[in-house]
Amino acid sequence: MITITEATEHDLPIIRDIAYQTWPTTFEEILSPSQISYMLEMMYSLDALRTQVKDKNHVFLLAQESDSQDCLGYISYEFDYEGQSKTKIHKIYLLPASQGKGVGRLLIDNVAKLAIDHTNADLALNVNRYNKAIQFYERMGFTIVGNETIDIGDGFLMEDFIMEKPLNT
Repeated sequence: MITITEATEHDLPIIRDIAYQTWPTTFEEILSPSQISYMLEMMYSLDALRTQVKDKNHVFLLAQESDSQDCLGYISYEFDYEGQSKTKIHKIYLLPASQGKGVGRLLIDNVAKLAIDHTNADLALNVNRYNKAIQFYERMGFTIVGNETIDIGDGFLMEDFIMEKPLNT
């Protein structure tokens, strides 16, 4: 059985470690090694994670096997994104061995329930335009509603689709 718990500041190193384990395989065919390294440091240093939680109101949830302390992955979200009735999923990553086992679905369903309880009408997320996860999100009820290119510095771009899923509130 899998349990979902809200991460604390004590858990930020676990989140960082999962990112460092998942990103190279997730993005090896999409991004250069230098961009992966740059983005990991930009988004997953402990200072960056603290800023996301304390200043940007991101909430991280951890998925764990009930019979162990091992984390399988995480999701982060923000209610009322940009003043809208929308919950933004900022990050969702699972350890490679945990993928395809329903953990991602469980995490997204958990955030959807929290969003409905918070009276948000939609879930939203960005995904790299070449990420294989697009099909997973489509199976979860998300549709592509736009795209954006974000300059993240150092000559790197994030080229994403914007996907949304209406919630039955």
